[in-house]
Amino acid sequence: MAVQTPMEHRSSTFVQVSIALQTLALFFQAATAGLLLSSSHIEVLHSVGARVMYGASMVYVLAAVLAWRPGGGPARPVLYASGFLVLASAQVVLGVAHVPSVHVPLGVLMFGLSVLVLGRSLSGRAPGRSGARP
Repeated sequence: MAVQTPMEHRSSTFVQVSIALQTLALFFQAATAGLLLSSSHIEVLHSVGARVMYGASMVYVLAAVLAWRPGGGPARPVLYASGFLVLASAQVVLGVAHVPSVHVPLGVLMFGLSVLVLGRSLSGRAPGRSGARP
């Protein structure tokens, strides 16, 4: 059983907080998307939420890189965070282009993946980590 150094603990906490922020932003987007069905006035909230979600994805990449390089953590979370940023970029493009047939399922996929990664991170089985909770 490995013991985390203070630097590793701070890095993993930053990653967990960034994943939680991303998951919360994606949930907000789902809620405002549902409200868009009944009112067009919600479009402003959905647009602001898109910017927050994209920013949260960038923070997740930053947290993963900081946990990997100076923190001495595994590199795999950087790939996952980068993948989320690519998905977020596609999501923004599809939303701006008004392609709901792909935009909505991609949003559902992103939320599901974010919840999965958050759950694994909080349980100590973060992507790239082998074995049980340290």
